[in-house]
Amino acid sequence: MPRRILFLAALAFAPLASMSHAAESPSEVTVYFGTYTRGSDSKGIYASKLNLKTGELSKPELKAEIANPSFLAIAPDGQHLYCVAELAEFEGKKNAGGVAAFEIDAATKNLKPLNQQSSGGGGPCHIVVDHSGRNALVANYGGGSVACLPINEDGTLKPASSFIQHTGEVADKKRQQGPHGHSINVDPNNAFAIAADLGLDKLLVYRFDADKGTLTPNDPPSTSLRPVDGPRHFAFHPGGNFAYVINEISLTITALRYAPQHGVLYAMQTISTVPDDIKGPQYSTAEVQVHPSGNWVYGSNRVHDSIAMFSVDPKTGELKSLGQEPCGGKIPRNFGIDPTGQFMLVANQDSNNVVVFRINQETGKLEKTGVEIACPKPVCVKFLF
Repeated sequence: MPRRILFLAALAFAPLASMSHAAESPSEVTVYFGTYTRGSDSKGIYASKLNLKTGELSKPELKAEIANPSFLAIAPDGQHLYCVAELAEFEGKKNAGGVAAFEIDAATKNLKPLNQQSSGGGGPCHIVVDHSGRNALVANYGGGSVACLPINEDGTLKPASSFIQHTGEVADKKRQQGPHGHSINVDPNNAFAIAADLGLDKLLVYRFDADKGTLTPNDPPSTSLRPVDGPRHFAFHPGGNFAYVINEISLTITALRYAPQHGVLYAMQTISTVPDDIKGPQYSTAEVQVHPSGNWVYGSNRVHDSIAMFSVDPKTGELKSLGQEPCGGKIPRNFGIDPTGQFMLVANQDSNNVVVFRINQETGKLEKTGVEIACPKPVCVKFLF
């Protein structure tokens, strides 16, 4: 059956599938870790098992050897994993990193290499697979660009079908230097892609055609944030009408209202991720995620080494701070919330550990479990459910 038909069928029967899935109550979930191999003991992508009842996390096992797989994405079919190879040169070409495809073994969760393609720009740092499973979209930090790579039926990657170089003025030439594509995300309707550019202080919006694998500037083409905010990662609220971007330089999260029919974002609120007395260029933020319930938003603070917690106003989408929880390590580059919403796994890059927190289902606050594992330079957390 063609992938498009499978995708539409999955949408039609989503409520039934969710009920059946919940009734099964799986006891564990596989979690993959992207890492930095440069200057570390890491050899690539690792995986562990998370016990969904106790929060115990198994010792990580190497699943694929590849250079700097700093960000991962799992296809909707659960059978393929894609990653960036965060490099400045790919196959002899400068200012170009790599994008790699793997097949996931259903029994062992091992990763079988399929192929690699150029990301089109240097330092690819973020990747997603669109909701149809037919395209991988990548953001290039060093190159200041984004690209779309179609996916074949067998899971292999085609060369980029769409590539866009970001251009524009920067507010702080010393800190921001130039365009820096730091993330790209597809909206719930698979109709628009939003790219956060740290250098331009903008969320660039592209009309996305999954059939053709094309990205076309929207009208309007972007939403501007405050000068020197440095937008980094972006997340949609599960309701589809709100979104959140974490700003690396200003140590803030901006809440936005989203008009899905037109792909337009409206900034509503910008709120700090750290206490008022935390200031200085040594501090920065990294990841932002929305709890599956839509009730809470979380962001990671580097050097302050904490996870910022927020409650969400269900009517307006605005945030209220719940404080910060120490991350249990150094430089929380990324974290992941398991699909059931019970646990958060924090990847601490500089302390080489992954720490498990339980999420209080009434307050949204993080609670220590005492569980952590050693993992070399972990910088991405992705669950296979």
